[in-house]
Amino acid sequence: MTTFASEFKKMAGRYTADLTHRAFIKKALSGYYQKRDDSKASFQSWQGARDLAAETKYEAVNHLDRYLVEFAEKIEARGAKIFWAPSAREARDYILGVARENGVRSIIKSKTMTSEEIHLNDALEKEGYGVFESDLGEYIVQLRKEPPYHLVFPAMHLTRGQISDLFQKELGSAPTDSPEELTMIARRVMRRKYCEADMGISGANFAVAETGMISITENEGNARLTTSLPRIHVAILGIEKVLPRLEDLALFLPMLATAGAGQQMTCYNTMYGGPRQPGEIDGPEQMHVVLLDNRRTELLADAEQRDTLGCIRCGACLNVCPIFKNVGGYSYGTTYQGPIGSVITPHLRGLQDWKHLSAASSLCGACTEACPVKIDLHHHLLQNRRNAAAAKPVMIEKISFLGFAWLMSHPSIYHLAAKLGRVFQPLHPIVNGTFLDPLIAWTRSRAFPNLAPTSFHEQWKKSRK
Repeated sequence: MTTFASEFKKMAGRYTADLTHRAFIKKALSGYYQKRDDSKASFQSWQGARDLAAETKYEAVNHLDRYLVEFAEKIEARGAKIFWAPSAREARDYILGVARENGVRSIIKSKTMTSEEIHLNDALEKEGYGVFESDLGEYIVQLRKEPPYHLVFPAMHLTRGQISDLFQKELGSAPTDSPEELTMIARRVMRRKYCEADMGISGANFAVAETGMISITENEGNARLTTSLPRIHVAILGIEKVLPRLEDLALFLPMLATAGAGQQMTCYNTMYGGPRQPGEIDGPEQMHVVLLDNRRTELLADAEQRDTLGCIRCGACLNVCPIFKNVGGYSYGTTYQGPIGSVITPHLRGLQDWKHLSAASSLCGACTEACPVKIDLHHHLLQNRRNAAAAKPVMIEKISFLGFAWLMSHPSIYHLAAKLGRVFQPLHPIVNGTFLDPLIAWTRSRAFPNLAPTSFHEQWKKSRK
């Protein structure tokens, strides 16, 4: 039976063995670090900014009950409709209901990982609605019938040639290796879709409680068209996206740009506070805001890992993670990849089914150091491992660790085992099919070092004599 863990191991093995893919991802990220560090230098104190961001998100997360209500009341006062969605199913059902009630035929979407989390596109397409991604990277992977590869860069795993071949096949365009021409090909298609769409769906980077507005940051301008041209705007966001004050954006917008893409500021930063008001000449006739829980309140109840709700989805932890750079985004098999995905996915989708992600880490701590809001990611991975083992111990692991603890507490037996190891090590290649199978698998891709002829303790005793 295929499990999420076995699928991860299969995909990780495939991508790790693909040296061309690994080299391409490394090259794609090669310019990120320098740009990020240059942008950090624009802050008076990057570490001070991280401290303030962490404090602000701590305040917001620990007072969600107050700030969410404040946000909802203020945006509702300007005509927006709020829907509190306890689960992914209820969020999908509400959006489908809005589409049916308003005779929607075509839907345009800007980039939103929350919609990927609830598999919104699949639900809409099954009901017969045409759904088109307006973000260039999202549109490319949609044409390939793939999910996003990365939180911020959905198509970072594809070369210009692959994208050109895709457009030639799906859109009938001429082959080209020019990024500008590839962008214009997609733009010509998208412009028509904007005008035809009855509904525009967006996410939100932040929701400001003080003003009752959502903030969307982007580099292409597609979100502005998605949210303003169709007569209905639906914004879907996790309940953790709330910020207390408008002035908080002065910190979070440049911080998101720096950590996510190495920019000092993202090209387009827009606030949305409701549907078209009397006397205004543009904007949607209706605005619906779907506030998604989907087990976030369960994570909120966990005081130890509650700070993970402070994530601003910048993708910085993915960019520095040695595991992500080797196994790739698709190996994770879930919406949120990399260290942050490995921490929160077991909470959102079930600890026992997804505990393997928390083990797919070197625990180097690069993710924690890169996180702009100071989430203690590598320690949370350890906590997930501990919680999974405590909730449902694996008998062979339990026996192994008990045996290891017993062996390490009996030095004389440990030394005897080391001597026997030198005798039996030459037999290692012929033990396949026994309880040592895991050791065989480990040495398929690496050499197992020979045990030293004499141990340190033996050499020490000899030198003392």
